[in-house]
Amino acid sequence: MFLSVFDIFKIGVGPSSSHTMGPMTAAARFLDDLRGNAEKIPGAGTLTRLGASLHGSLAFTGKGHATDRAVILGLIGYLPASLDPDAAEELETEIRRTKRISPPGLGTLDFDPETDLVFDFGPPLPGHANGLVLRAFDERGNPYMTQTYYSVGGGFVVTEAELEAEKAAKTQTLHDEKEAMGYPYPFGSAAEMLEMGRATGKTIAEMKRANECAHQNIQPGELSAQITRICEVMNACIDRGLRMDGILPGGLSVKRRAKAIHEQLLAEQGSNLRQPHAANDWLSVYAMAVNEENAAGGRVVTSPTNGAAGVVPSVIRYYRDHCIGASDAGMETMMLTASAIGGLIKHRASISGAECGCQAEVGSASAMAAAGICAALGGTNEQVENAAEIALEHHLGMTCDPAGGLVQVPCIERNGLGAIKAVSAASLALRGDGTHFMPLDNCIETMRQTGEDMNTKYKETSLGGLAVNLPEC
Repeated sequence: MFLSVFDIFKIGVGPSSSHTMGPMTAAARFLDDLRGNAEKIPGAGTLTRLGASLHGSLAFTGKGHATDRAVILGLIGYLPASLDPDAAEELETEIRRTKRISPPGLGTLDFDPETDLVFDFGPPLPGHANGLVLRAFDERGNPYMTQTYYSVGGGFVVTEAELEAEKAAKTQTLHDEKEAMGYPYPFGSAAEMLEMGRATGKTIAEMKRANECAHQNIQPGELSAQITRICEVMNACIDRGLRMDGILPGGLSVKRRAKAIHEQLLAEQGSNLRQPHAANDWLSVYAMAVNEENAAGGRVVTSPTNGAAGVVPSVIRYYRDHCIGASDAGMETMMLTASAIGGLIKHRASISGAECGCQAEVGSASAMAAAGICAALGGTNEQVENAAEIALEHHLGMTCDPAGGLVQVPCIERNGLGAIKAVSAASLALRGDGTHFMPLDNCIETMRQTGEDMNTKYKETSLGGLAVNLPEC
């Protein structure tokens, strides 16, 4: 299954790609169905009221992830990429006050978030841990239209039917998959990616660039401009995070730290007091800046998720500002290579914390960033694959147990450590010739199996781990 660079890296808002961006997108998609009268229940009267129910992880951590706000905003037509984060609270407050919404093209409808938006703490829906059901009713209170959606991580949303079709597609033979794709370099595994690189003499970034241009039917220059735009949003997020201070919302009283750490690092530049390991602090502060912005509901780029949004931007910023020989072309190479690795992980395992724990979020992001900087620093395809494997391997088994259901503790610091691991993994890989014991494909499969075996308490439900071992205040 081909995944675009812009499927992996999407501009949106915090605090969660699966719990905020996904539900908002699902709600907006439901409006499109209503406008087209898709699957309208026969005999239904006039559309009058909307309702929604959240299931599984969306219910258990929905308040901390602002899932209710996301659904409300989606039902009035907003999408993550275009929403003004500063206006979100005011819009939500007005709807809660009036108990009415006016989606474009559908008139004014009844919708009381207190009664029409239900957090269902029963068993999750069968398709995925992140499920939501959107409903429309006629003037008699009878069903008008119903649709089930799953938010499968990274802001990706599928209907129940689409999820079943996707599962069925994974059973196709690789040959059929390649024939259907129609891209110049259709690789479905890391092993095929390496073999295709050897056969053609192309780097991973070059193959990904050709596939992307074929997918969009554009020239390389147009693709470069699009990638530059994503990098600009990443850097703007870092810059804002480094400027802001105060207490993050949500009730845990977590203090923003990126600004103070950054000021300390700037003061130490050129000083004999600077320790060699300060490079780690730069990686951490860039990542923490992003994830503090994410926790505050600011604009971020899924990389590949919001919970892991700090890792790749941090490593790109580290490359740009700290690495010898850094260039714009190198940053593009990082983005293309990282998206190739992220696409493999999503297709063969998962990037969803609710499905496989944080190994699928920060672990995947660290693998992507490791591959990206390894490629930008001149690594061979084999070294790039090795870098990704090292980074992912040393996140295996990592749980997703956010305190209070908020993307703050341990998420903010964890992104910093994910960035440090990424650079360390790339450095180790560059010291070798690319040959190593454990292939990336095997590591991805191990992550998938580990996620299947992992107790639900540790998969973004805040029912175990750090989430239930909070300090007494």
